[in-house]
Amino acid sequence: MAFNAVWFIGLCAILLGCGFHVEASHQVYRYLQVHHNITATHQPYRTGYHFQPAKHWINGPMIYKGIYHFMYQYNPRGAVWGHIVWAHATSTDLVNWVHYEPAIKPSIESDIKGCWSGSTTILPDGKPAILYTGIDPKKRQVQNLAFPKNLSDPYLREWIKVPQNPVMTPIDGINASSFRDPTTAWLAPDGQWRVIIGSKIDRLGKAILYKSKDFFKWERVDHPLHSSENTGMWECPDFYPVSVNLQGVGLDTSVIGPNVKHVMKVSLDDKKDEYYTIGTYKLEKDIYVPDEGSIDDDSGLRYDYGKFYASKTFFDSSKNRRILWGWINESDSVTDDVKKGWSGVQAIPRNIWLDKAGKQLVQWPVAEIENLRKTPVELQNTQLNGGSVLEVTGVTASQADVEVSFNLPTLEKAETLNLTGVNPQILCSQKGASVKGNVGPFGLLALASKDLEEQTAIFFRVFKDQERFVVLMCSDQSRSSEGPELDKTTYGAFLDVDPRQETLSLRSLIDHSIVESFGGKGKVCITSRVYPELAIFDKAYLYVFNNGTENISISKLSAWSMEKAKIIN
Repeated sequence: MAFNAVWFIGLCAILLGCGFHVEASHQVYRYLQVHHNITATHQPYRTGYHFQPAKHWINGPMIYKGIYHFMYQYNPRGAVWGHIVWAHATSTDLVNWVHYEPAIKPSIESDIKGCWSGSTTILPDGKPAILYTGIDPKKRQVQNLAFPKNLSDPYLREWIKVPQNPVMTPIDGINASSFRDPTTAWLAPDGQWRVIIGSKIDRLGKAILYKSKDFFKWERVDHPLHSSENTGMWECPDFYPVSVNLQGVGLDTSVIGPNVKHVMKVSLDDKKDEYYTIGTYKLEKDIYVPDEGSIDDDSGLRYDYGKFYASKTFFDSSKNRRILWGWINESDSVTDDVKKGWSGVQAIPRNIWLDKAGKQLVQWPVAEIENLRKTPVELQNTQLNGGSVLEVTGVTASQADVEVSFNLPTLEKAETLNLTGVNPQILCSQKGASVKGNVGPFGLLALASKDLEEQTAIFFRVFKDQERFVVLMCSDQSRSSEGPELDKTTYGAFLDVDPRQETLSLRSLIDHSIVESFGGKGKVCITSRVYPELAIFDKAYLYVFNNGTENISISKLSAWSMEKAKIIN
């Protein structure tokens, strides 16, 4: 029998302190908290339909009795990292949210120095159980367990920590500063629960495996579920099954059997990016083995090739889908965050499943977000000559949802390039939107100023590598803002489509300071975080462009202004 195992997410926090060997990657800005945190009245970068609290610092979700619960890492004292608690919000549609008092705060010895990330599992009797990382007085990372105080309350507003805490501690050579972020547990056919904890030894990243018969007493298995050399600390690990045959359908976390693959995702503390592999869970040995060709480091597959971290999935039993949610952090300075009074936004929840070829995952924004769409603006069968820029009018360009598909009449003049060993992100940086090509660059100019001095370009470019055509997808932030001291990284990835046989599709969710883009019907996703100074509010424009020499055509473009989501604080 499969049980509904799901997860609450926050940003995977990193220990700060002294005494034990601590490897800190988040700095506590005490002098910037509370007294100096004044929320600005001018807020051009606050989002309209992405989840974020009214103020301060944030960085997942589950469904219980028909209500989605989102618990996330939150600093109630300021717009910088520190004083982390588990904030709590609920929703019936993953779009509109109501906030409650924090669900978990430091209160016992094993979490008195902080309540960091964790996961929730629904037990066979329907009771949710939270496993989360706490920081004890010795600055050690330990794992704690909590249950709802009142199961008849569908909003789960109060939680009780068990007296047995901590239920897992860093013994037997475990690095006390690198032992965090328990996953959703799964129930194996032997009747025992399994859960993994992110860790490392030197540069060896690993998922420490524990077993339990009763969910209270946990025993460490003598080997990790999986590990990989030269990857460093594994934060926010995620391990879950995907169906080989059923497209768009999710599986409960405890499903094991034929026609099932498993996904292992890790967030890399050293580089602040993520990667995943697809492979086989060998239950008899309690190990995970990536498929041949599934690259087991950060040069491999990613959920998102842009600003996207500390992600986690959960199984939505009400709609038989697996949903991915990730954290979009800031690209400006800490001082800027304090001035605006908040920091961090959640990406739009995404449905995630295994592509029919079985080699990668596919993602698409949950259908509920489409309820915010207003009347569409449409273009069909429109030629886009080489060197042309076409404004998309009649849409609120600062808060929009855009879908466009392109037909490529000819590929004969595609640029020839040997792509062996080429890093697509570097290639996007070298051949940005302003660099004229043959077949491309073509795509969208989002959050653009009228004179195009500011623009975030999301585009495709086609190359010929020997006898095959390769599609490069880029998000070029180099001209996203005239503001100084901003991260304007250009992101990119190769898109696994054959441009000779199918149109190239692009969808972008534009929300003031965020552009989430989905290429090839969700085969490549890139999130950009930008801070335009000119292209804000009604001064933002949307364009479709072609900076190649070859003409292309817009098969269809639909653009919707988006309503503002309802967030009750």
